[in-house]
Amino acid sequence: MTKPVIRGASYVLVHTPDMIMNNGTTQTTEMVVNPNSEYLKEAPKHLRSFEQVVNYLPNQVYIGNERYEKLRETPQPWTDEDKYLKGADKSGKIGEILPQEEFIGLIKICDVFDLVHLSKEFTEETKAKLTEHPLIGENLVEKLGEGDDQEYIEKLMDDHAEGLYHNDKLVGCVKRAHDVDPNLTAHVIFENLVAKASGLLAALNLVAKNNIDPKDVEYVIECSEEACGDMNQRGGGNFAKAIAELAGFEKASGSDVRGFCAAPTHALITAASLVGAGTFKNVVILAGGSTAKLGMNGKDHVKKGLPIIEDVVGGFAALISENDGEHPILRTDAVGRHTVGTGSSPQAVMSSLVTEPLEKVGLTVSDVDRYSVEMQNPDITKPAGAGDVPTANMKMIGALGVMKKQLEKAEMPEFIKEHGMEGWAPTQGHIPSGVPYLGFAVEDMTTGDLNRAQIVGKGSLFLGRMTNLFDGVSIVIERNSGESDEEGGVSKDEVKKLVAEAMRDFAASLIEE
Repeated sequence: MTKPVIRGASYVLVHTPDMIMNNGTTQTTEMVVNPNSEYLKEAPKHLRSFEQVVNYLPNQVYIGNERYEKLRETPQPWTDEDKYLKGADKSGKIGEILPQEEFIGLIKICDVFDLVHLSKEFTEETKAKLTEHPLIGENLVEKLGEGDDQEYIEKLMDDHAEGLYHNDKLVGCVKRAHDVDPNLTAHVIFENLVAKASGLLAALNLVAKNNIDPKDVEYVIECSEEACGDMNQRGGGNFAKAIAELAGFEKASGSDVRGFCAAPTHALITAASLVGAGTFKNVVILAGGSTAKLGMNGKDHVKKGLPIIEDVVGGFAALISENDGEHPILRTDAVGRHTVGTGSSPQAVMSSLVTEPLEKVGLTVSDVDRYSVEMQNPDITKPAGAGDVPTANMKMIGALGVMKKQLEKAEMPEFIKEHGMEGWAPTQGHIPSGVPYLGFAVEDMTTGDLNRAQIVGKGSLFLGRMTNLFDGVSIVIERNSGESDEEGGVSKDEVKKLVAEAMRDFAASLIEE
């Protein structure tokens, strides 16, 4: 047995303004039910430029160029013109922000069945940009090919293809993969390729920015909200191996974990358990993003004169490894679960996910330095009427602390301030659910002065119309004591030596008899 640690994490955003209008479900549904609506006329005026997206403070926090504490120091809303940063970098300490043009090229790179076709002109321009990208090697760039004639792409559009647009111009398309299979329509293939491409971008950043050897990765768990398959196994997978193939994880196998918004934390616990059991030494969890959620709350944002803030596809990746005596430990003995019998009241949910696993290992709510629960950006949720989600969660945790006599009621405001964080993640469903803090956790619990955090993922299983149950899991992350497993106990070599000695003694006893 070993104590699993989190070695590093990465976070990526892809600015996709054309995909907001052409692929976000809020906008595409409006085109069907009310094609002449004022919203559809007004929405294009509320799209941000790539420069604005890069200079937006929560996005810079997401990719690690700014600390999360700066969000609390900067009054909301962060969409105010004077709150945007100046000259921020699209390349982050733990990730990057990719422009739409390069992402469309990455979608083509991820296509292995000749389903994506880009125009010759766009291919040439994109190839030049991706050649300069520090993480996308020549072996990937060459997969772009030479492109197709515009006339051919337009002909494919007449045959149920999904268009790819840049600057409001058709630059390519995704063909359907089957004539009648509803799971292989051009639209579904497009969504799956977006998840694969953004997941690949996260994997490349994980390797490059955490000094990881791709050949050390033995298993990959993909945990986005998309699902690939065909009519005979809808949602069968496997995104994990598809991404691993292009990321250079040549010695890895993998599988997908699905759990709506809670999936990343399910994946984190699964990875920690696999490493802790000695099944694998290095497990990567990762997820790409969702075009369906682009502009999801766009109507509320436009109505209030705001930009459409849900203008990025998100992705993340993290590496879970054997204990090295340095990186933060994932405590598999402090896992919270929303069980079938837990109930759906806020108190029952938070008790099962927060206080019960803490009490199990002798901790109180005050022993956790940071709580990462549904880290949605309040710039997105407040105008839509959902409030400040991370703060609401912290109030519930504080209230539980008071109820259990671990806090005084008067201490609650300070507790929320000291142990909570402002949200900074895009509402890509699974992306905000606990894992945005993982990258900071590595820093905070190695070179920083924090000792403990709790990652909480929550999900809505009723969305699948199979059950009305809620879902959630959590796990505690803790500063490493500084001792590797071999230093803290009996080493593997010592175990082998003891076994060998025991066998010799046993054999000798048989001979004597």
